[in-house]
Amino acid sequence: MLRRLLQPVWVLLAIVFLIEAWLWDHLEPIVAKVVAAIPLARFKQWLTERVDALSPAMTLVVFAVPVIPLFPLKLVGLWLLAHEYWTSAVFTIVFAKLVGVGVTAFVFDVTRAKLLEMHWFERIYALVLKIRAKAAELVDPIKRRIRELIAGDGEGWSSRTLRLIQRFRKSVHQAR
Repeated sequence: MLRRLLQPVWVLLAIVFLIEAWLWDHLEPIVAKVVAAIPLARFKQWLTERVDALSPAMTLVVFAVPVIPLFPLKLVGLWLLAHEYWTSAVFTIVFAKLVGVGVTAFVFDVTRAKLLEMHWFERIYALVLKIRAKAAELVDPIKRRIRELIAGDGEGWSSRTLRLIQRFRKSVHQAR
């Protein structure tokens, strides 16, 4: 009984985790392009050389420090939210989130090899990858069902409704 009650919570957590993973996967190439466009390539090379000279424990500090300046920005977003500046609050929080994930992806790319030298970090990294795979496995049937509903392949009322909407859109486009 409890398992059945907790399943929506697990699905929600899996979705949140996958959104984070999706942001990470999609922001990392964008950050790489920004690094290529601005003179951050030299900075990345400089940082890589410095990280190679550090111990794994100090590399962990290098990995954690860049996210700290974004914390006040998130607090500003919460303040805006508390004072009912909804649009500004959402924009600020989303901006802080995107910048945070982008910076973390950039720094992790530089520090990954050194961080994985620590056995406990390697175990946590492997655990995160397992959780990501499990979350994808949990959410995939839901995503597949949503795609089926959107595609309108089937005989349920939602499929018929979507086909009707598609026919209506097609007739509107033809009338133009």
